This record gives sequence, structure tokens and C-alpha cells, in this order.
Amino acid sequence: MTENNTAIVLAAGQGKRMQSKIQKQFLEIQGYPVLYYSLRCFQESPLIRNIILVTGEKTVSYCKEEIVDKYGFTKVTSVIAGGKERYDSVYAGLCACSEIPCDYVFIHDGARPFITEEMLERGLERTRETGACVLGMPSKDTVKLADENAFVKSTPERNYVWTIQTPQIFSYSLIKTAHDKIRRKDMSNITDDAMVVEQETGVKVALAKGSYQNIKITTPEDLWIAEAFLQFGKM
Repeated sequence: MTENNTAIVLAAGQGKRMQSKIQKQFLEIQGYPVLYYSLRCFQESPLIRNIILVTGEKTVSYCKEEIVDKYGFTKVTSVIAGGKERYDSVYAGLCACSEIPCDYVFIHDGARPFITEEMLERGLERTRETGACVLGMPSKDTVKLADENAFVKSTPERNYVWTIQTPQIFSYSLIKTAHDKIRRKDMSNITDDAMVVEQETGVKVALAKGSYQNIKITTPEDLWIAEAFLQFGKM
């Protein structure tokens, strides 16, 4: 590998919808924390040189000792505290990237355990062509856009609707410049990093297929589904 590619793994979420005292990224699936699975994928990937793990201020030591050291994730070069919002944590990770050589950056939610090498390859290939790519899948469902009174406003054509996943992959210089610019503005409506690039650079963000199994662990039901994927050998 000649590129210097870095994975920024976000593990600072509180997971209030999980209805658990334990943060969702530390809950276990078949004996391993949720966070373990995506870190393992990046650790084993020949595409990734460094991993920056962004977690809560109170869990930095825990992540270092009970996850990074315990499972031998040697590519993790930094475990740092994130910020109040997701975009603050991403920015902390991007700033940490400035201390190491970085060509492309993979920004990933640690609550998505089921990424694969094939997904990383597809995403990086598109990013090399365009500078920005997000993983996702065509929507299986019809999507309705609602108005402020919870009435249907419009129905987008399903052929053009994708549900977006992570990792989202960018040229480092592109995503860092975009985040630098947008931090001077109102960021309350920002929900993912592709939006930052779209709004601040005008670069078109490409889509690459992830997987319908690339779920985000958000509610207790998601843990049941994750257990089923592993139990029946789907991952």
C-alpha cells in the first residue's frame, strides 16, 4: 500500500435510544463489544494504515485498556476525546489526522459493526475517482416526505432513494477544508459528513454499495438482528 489512509472511528455516542446504562458501542455481541467488530475490519484491512478512535472524555482510558490494548489493535495511533455533537467529534479526528500523513480518510460510526473489506474497496475506488464517496443501499421501502403537520408532502421516486451508511470516504484535504469552512456557520442541520462537502465545496459525492447488513446499533432490536447475523454466519 502506497497510500496513507486513516480510519476515524466514532465511539462517543450516548445511545439514549438503547435504553441501557452501557453505551451502545460497548454492549456485547457474542462476547465482543460492538466497537470491536469495525475496529477489527480496519485493523485487518491492507487499505488502512492508521486508526484514530474518538470517544467520550470519560471513556478514553477504558477504550485504550479494554479495547485497543486488550484486542491488539496496533493500527490505533490515537484515542482522543470527541465533542458535544457528532460533527465536533469528526473534527477532532480530522485535526488529529494532521499529525500523520493522510491521503484518504474513512469516517465510520463505531456502532456499525458489520463493515467488510469489500465495502472499503468499493468506497475507496469511487473516492479515488471523485474525492468523496458514501456507502449506502437503495431503499427497499417507499419513502414519504412529510410537511410540518405530519401530512405527506411528496413521494420521491424509489429508484433514486438510498439509505446512507458509513464509512464515508474522502480526500483528506477536501473534507478537512470543508469542515474548517462550515465551522464558522450554523451547523445545527448537519447530520453527516457528505452534507459538509456538498454545502462547502460543491464537489459531487459519489455513492457506493455497502450492505443491507451494515446496520447501525441504535435500539435493542438491532442487537437481536446483529446476534442473528453472527449466529447464522452471515458475516
